[in-house]
Amino acid sequence: MPKIIETHAHIYDEQFDHDRVEMLKRAFATGVEQIWMPNCNHETIEKMLALEEQNPTHCLPMMGLHPCYVGEDFEKELEIVENWLQKRKFIMIGEIGLDFYWDLAFVPQQEKTFIQQLSFAKKHNLPICIHSRNSKDNSLNAIQRCCDLIEEFGWKELRGIFHCFSGNEEDAKRVLTINFHLGIGGVVTFKNGGLDKFLADIPLERIVLETDSPYLAPVPHRGKRNEVSYLDLVIDKIADIYKISADEVKSQTTLNAKKLIEI
Repeated sequence: MPKIIETHAHIYDEQFDHDRVEMLKRAFATGVEQIWMPNCNHETIEKMLALEEQNPTHCLPMMGLHPCYVGEDFEKELEIVENWLQKRKFIMIGEIGLDFYWDLAFVPQQEKTFIQQLSFAKKHNLPICIHSRNSKDNSLNAIQRCCDLIEEFGWKELRGIFHCFSGNEEDAKRVLTINFHLGIGGVVTFKNGGLDKFLADIPLERIVLETDSPYLAPVPHRGKRNEVSYLDLVIDKIADIYKISADEVKSQTTLNAKKLIEI
């Protein structure tokens, strides 16, 4: 059975505190080889690194400041991120980016934080994991704005993932032009998610798998707690869209993920 790489799961989240060991066993039983853990802010680091210590070959941490945690103290948070990056190795800078959905009060700070973390990526030659969520009325496009800032930053070797991709075909093509991957998760199974309309036109070589656990559970678990073992449902839907086998999806996406962090 081909191995699977889960490129984005908050398995340190308190929603797993009562059954985390069992949840991880279920994940590994489905063939999951690695779980990549995005950081949010200073409060999530300890639990994330504890999981790495308990599962050093399976649970791999990122380091970054999530845009929803960018506030007046963002410079202090960035210092913490930078200090950790100087201390030890992480697989990615993440999750970082722009969120226009919940609060627009700190958008300038979000952009400054994003650019600073692009500098961290360049300094340490690491890929990045991008969170990009549009405003509620879609008048502000976070995907396109992240792409703008990446192009303005100008480091041609920058690479990474637009995690939990839920944009349209135009957004997807823009992401490809800057040499990034699409992180595909539970949204692909949603009836009105829209990804099924164009995903087959995206090279499978630019797709990686994720759940964003405990959020965005795929159908038929939508609205409930998500977990890594549900990747099989995402894989089956992708296989259906591309008209290939689930094993082909697993093999190619695993190769894509490994190439991304082994450059």
